[in-house]
Amino acid sequence: MSRAFLRDDAEGEMPRRFYDLPERDDPRYDQAAARALLEAARVNETQLAERATGYYWGEPKLKGFIEAIRVEAEKSGDDRLEQVARRFLA
Repeated sequence: MSRAFLRDDAEGEMPRRFYDLPERDDPRYDQAAARALLEAARVNETQLAERATGYYWGEPKLKGFIEAIRVEAEKSGDDRLEQVARRFLA
């Protein structure tokens, strides 16, 4: 393989995603973090959202927000979002 297709410094590198989170001291932060974790899980990038939000998957503090998102997803027919929300809550 040509060295043009290799990156020596790529080990552990992950795609970058913008999560549009408010400041940590904003009262809406936890709700935005919950949504970011679910949206990242939807596309298999949970680790990126954990880094961006400072919360790990399954964080008990976020469960109320996750449940509200799950209900919203169920009502709107968003099966994938509902699925990842249920997984978070399990």
